[in-house]
Amino acid sequence: MQQELLNISEVEQLISTGKTLLIAGDEKLLQQLPKGKWIGGTIPYFISPDQGGLVSQDKLFVTDISAITASTNIKVYDQNQLGTVYTDAGSDGFSFIIIPASSSTHISFAVNAPNYKDFGSQPLLGWISGVHLDDLGKISPKVVNGETGETFQDEAVVMHVDLVPGKTVDVGIINIFEQGDGDTLTFTNDGFSCSEVMVNGVKENFADYITNNNLDIQLPLVADYYGALINISFQSVDPGKDVQFYAPVFTGVRYKHAKPFANYADAFKKQLEESGAKEEDITFSCNCILNYLYSGLEGQRTDPFVGPITFGEIAYQLLNQTLVYLQIHDA
Repeated sequence: MQQELLNISEVEQLISTGKTLLIAGDEKLLQQLPKGKWIGGTIPYFISPDQGGLVSQDKLFVTDISAITASTNIKVYDQNQLGTVYTDAGSDGFSFIIIPASSSTHISFAVNAPNYKDFGSQPLLGWISGVHLDDLGKISPKVVNGETGETFQDEAVVMHVDLVPGKTVDVGIINIFEQGDGDTLTFTNDGFSCSEVMVNGVKENFADYITNNNLDIQLPLVADYYGALINISFQSVDPGKDVQFYAPVFTGVRYKHAKPFANYADAFKKQLEESGAKEEDITFSCNCILNYLYSGLEGQRTDPFVGPITFGEIAYQLLNQTLVYLQIHDA
């Protein structure tokens, strides 16, 4: 499977020959590409096969899925339409989704995806598009429907893929975190921010709780969702006021601060090695910007995984501080 960092003329050549592509890169490059069978999202951070982690605003990361694709259906969804994303999928493949960070669709998907009709009936994976960290608040993340050439900043773009006969698909998640032994934390409202938390049933200001207990906010909150460990990463802590998250907390869910480890980068590398994934089986992967920053991945390889570094990962629902990948096998 072709996964590589290419210059714009190389990507134009692939599109012109009818290849089916998933593309990540700078907005200016995406908007120059010809129409074709592709979808894209903005981000300048990548893990490349040759150089490892890097920032590039003059190259595009391309995943060519032509060899496994029988047919595709590209659709654009706003926050009110996205509830049909599972029912719109075929029965013999998977759906690939890109959503702009901080858009209404991102927020709606994060809160509502587990309640969508037919949730989990077909593999859904993808990522949250972003911008260079220096451009946060100045430039909006975007997604592109390559079929029409249209760019969106508040909608999700989805490629529903029917696989060629004889193939089957798996979605994998690498999460280095597990629940720690500390207090049980619950919340009284769903959302991406909170001011109050229930600590073992007692109400406290959450920002003050974090400060007073010296919690390392590089480590997320971790919830056990029916056996799957889901991270809620910290965006900011304003003492005495609010705590902002990169994914929503939910009422009725018990959270714990993640168990610490001696070295973030070493823990991440160990998980990659233990995944057992082989390069030839991996069709697509993406890794979180927080793993990139906290593990110091610039110039580092994460074999056998390459791909965009994202503002959130999607494996059926929104994830944080994970690596998500797609494997195709012979049925």
